[in-house]
Amino acid sequence: MRRTARQLTATALTVAAAALAAAPAYGTSGGGLEVSPASVVPGGGVTVRTAACGGGSVTGDASAVGAGSLSLVPDAHGQDATGRFRVPPSAQPGTYEITATCGGSGRRITGDLVVTLTPVRGQVHPRGSVKTGVGGALGPDPVQTAAGVAALAVAAAGGTWLLHRRARGDGI
Repeated sequence: MRRTARQLTATALTVAAAALAAAPAYGTSGGGLEVSPASVVPGGGVTVRTAACGGGSVTGDASAVGAGSLSLVPDAHGQDATGRFRVPPSAQPGTYEITATCGGSGRRITGDLVVTLTPVRGQVHPRGSVKTGVGGALGPDPVQTAAGVAALAVAAAGGTWLLHRRARGDGI
């Protein structure tokens, strides 16, 4: 039961992460914090980028997921500031808010990171048969097959005998 619940939870988180990854990234027009990839497994690396601070100094905070603070370094053109961090292997699945604060203005920018148990690209497909009881799902069993055939033969013989007695008028 726990194994099934765990698989269903993992599948639901994978579907949710895929939906978030397919949605447009928050703040990519220069007004927010872009988190890439938007969905990651514990132990994975994450890159954050923003253009909202105009190339000035930016301090990031990923302590919500347990990664602590980070520095975002301006690129060569002075437009975007980029930083990297690694999600701790002990991180629990869920959505975490990653923040960045502009050094000059104190403006706070946020972005979301989804931690999942399974990677989005490596989808898990179910394998095996469903264990629902006796039947085709468990495979052919010669003893059960022989018992079923014998029961059908006895029922057919008994039905034929009763119909024959009725036709002769022996009464039943």
